[in-house]
Amino acid sequence: MVKTTATNNYSLIFLILLLQKYHLKFCLILLSFLMLCFEKAYCWGFYGHSKINYCAVFLLPPEMMILYKPNIQYLTEHATDPDKRRYAVEAEAPRHYIDLDFYGERSVDSLPRNWSKAVDAFTLDSLNRHGIVPWHIQLMLTRLTEAFKQNNYSSIMKNSAEIGHYIADAHVPLHTTSNYNGQKTNQNGIHGFWESRVPELLAENEFNFFIGKASFIKDPTSYIWKVIKESNQAIDSVLYFEKALTNEIAEPFKFSFENRNGKIIKQYSSNFTKRYSLKLNGMIERRMRQSILTIASFWYTAWVNAGQPDLQKLTAQHFNQQELLDFEVLNETWRKANSIIGREE
Repeated sequence: MVKTTATNNYSLIFLILLLQKYHLKFCLILLSFLMLCFEKAYCWGFYGHSKINYCAVFLLPPEMMILYKPNIQYLTEHATDPDKRRYAVEAEAPRHYIDLDFYGERSVDSLPRNWSKAVDAFTLDSLNRHGIVPWHIQLMLTRLTEAFKQNNYSSIMKNSAEIGHYIADAHVPLHTTSNYNGQKTNQNGIHGFWESRVPELLAENEFNFFIGKASFIKDPTSYIWKVIKESNQAIDSVLYFEKALTNEIAEPFKFSFENRNGKIIKQYSSNFTKRYSLKLNGMIERRMRQSILTIASFWYTAWVNAGQPDLQKLTAQHFNQQELLDFEVLNETWRKANSIIGREE
């Protein structure tokens, strides 16, 4: 999803006058440009990340549900905090992706799984330049496990919401390549198309989120690298079918002016979006479903590895005033920021 900036009423009046005075096509192009200038894009979209964390809660056992269900609003709303932090913290961006193509063919099978060994092999600067998402997920799992051990309500909630974000990103094929937005194949915009436009249009009415239950993961490190490998293997299809469909459909019908979050903007048309999803044979739905299952299973694994503490004791706890203030500071920084620090998507 995107955050939009309210347009000034006088600007809207000005645009209407332009429509009346000048050629309609020119003004629509101008309007499209101005609308797009107000957009901020995010991994999986705000809708996608929120939906994924929300659904993951219902895969948990009753012993965890007793804490997670009453806090589902927090877990849903704060699933997007890592994306907001990208507008404020330079170190945040690399935590969302990994450019496997930088490391060569079949690199996913040979890269060091241990963070220290990876730093020794490639240097910290190089790793950050090309993304660290699989290693960061391992770190987040350690933090969540420790939070359960300490019966720390705030830390459990924060780390649960945020590990959900990074795990979901790992399931996106375009988060595993340097051609993350199709900029190398003349397919600019495919990133947001795949992970935002398609889910926002189809997920509520056409995707199936009845998935099953969370399970204990014996080897989380191997598991998350398997997720990365699966995502990377899907890149060719993501790019090929978008280009093939573009060649089938006349350019004016690829895009349309449609409503998004209460605004009429130029975006991939509903027809193009639905046909793309069909060509992918449900790939985006499968990756969303797998994200949900993986997140719930990582939450569950952290809880089991911490000794399965009684979470009933934490149900009466809340965030303190400083923590609430920190949330608002992050939101305010995000609202005022003009651009992401680091890689754009």
